[in-house]
Amino acid sequence: MTDLIPQFGGFAFTIIAFVVALSIIVAIHEYGHYIVGRWSGIHAEVFSLGFGPVLASRVDKHGTKWQFAALPFGGYVKFLGDADAASGKDAVAIDALDAQERRRSMHGAPLWARAATVAAGPIFNFILSILIFAAVLLFSGQASEAPRVGEIRPMPAEMAVLEQGDEITAIAGEPVADLSDVFELGRTLEPAATLTYDILRGGEAMQVEASFPLIPAIGSVTPRSAAMDAGLREGDVIRQIDGETVHAFSQLREAVENSEGAELSLRVWRDGEMLDITLAPRRMDLPSPDGGFETRWLMGVTGGLFFDPEVERVGFGEALMRGVTTVGYVIETSLSGLWHMITGAISSCNLQGPIGIAETSGAAASQGLDSFFWFIAVLSTAVGLLNLFPIPVLDGGHLLFHAFEAVAGRPPSDKALRIFMTVGLTLILGLMLFALTNDLFCP
Repeated sequence: MTDLIPQFGGFAFTIIAFVVALSIIVAIHEYGHYIVGRWSGIHAEVFSLGFGPVLASRVDKHGTKWQFAALPFGGYVKFLGDADAASGKDAVAIDALDAQERRRSMHGAPLWARAATVAAGPIFNFILSILIFAAVLLFSGQASEAPRVGEIRPMPAEMAVLEQGDEITAIAGEPVADLSDVFELGRTLEPAATLTYDILRGGEAMQVEASFPLIPAIGSVTPRSAAMDAGLREGDVIRQIDGETVHAFSQLREAVENSEGAELSLRVWRDGEMLDITLAPRRMDLPSPDGGFETRWLMGVTGGLFFDPEVERVGFGEALMRGVTTVGYVIETSLSGLWHMITGAISSCNLQGPIGIAETSGAAASQGLDSFFWFIAVLSTAVGLLNLFPIPVLDGGHLLFHAFEAVAGRPPSDKALRIFMTVGLTLILGLMLFALTNDLFCP
């Protein structure tokens, strides 16, 4: 996708990207509460984006005040009978309502209506994520399984390439049936400047010399990584590492893994110019195929072929299902990462606070709209998941109270609710402080 956002660089851009991402996620979350509450007969008095002094507002035909507030770092819906933005009970206000009005309050509505309204916030976050993941796939398509060359990426003049439309049938004498074979040979063949390719070009079989399949080119840069901090960009081609010429991405990976964090001197080709860049790889915890995590030295880049494979369109149904599975994967890895942090299997520095999230949002925006919206979808999933944790103050805590009411036949007492809400607020503030400490002091 065409990069419509300026190159990352500056505090203001980071803040703007963070506010935009957070505002979209909060608006969808709170709208879920609002609309399901309205459908359930619960009246919303205020729908606020932001906290603090009100900058602009209007009252709609349903009697709900929609407002923008000065501090754009969250939002809330205040229902009839709520004492605060966390849906604490205003007992005095509730007692003053007649039976009909009490039914329209959050605390006087039937249990099913209250539970549905509370659950709608996280559910709408998951729906937003599914739709964004699906939209990105629909817009960009997916690589065809056919081993056929699409667009040729910009490369150094001395690197031999194929032509658009070439179909690869063998590399270095090894047969190629589909695109996965090209990737596999790129991982297993001995690195070399060029290899012999058997291809079909315009229906004619021929042999040509071309670059190693998986050259040391940067396909993407991970936000807040050593590569991002060093100024590496998508499309850069690594030509030398510590003075040694490299032809394959596997050589770059091996040099990084063997560095144990020592600085590496890179000779980088970018848009026809050669640059010298120095960076020190960092230890990072990554999800492993068995559901756990592995710790490795990484610079924070992904590789790819020296050409873009042909792209095929994806149907709406398939894109939607891929969106669902991606949300499931984000939830699974988030829960696994949290468990591994609690047990000490991986570093607690993996937990980001507001500064880290803001930096990540700015870095994602700098790489293009597709990257930025993908980040919004991941963050929206994380927000929805966090809100389902059974902690008072969060939606999950309210659902826990509703579950107690369903079993016991009565809600917890007002005194118990006040105690639980205080404990929950303390836990949340403690977690935020811990995450903020990570942002400030973790490497």
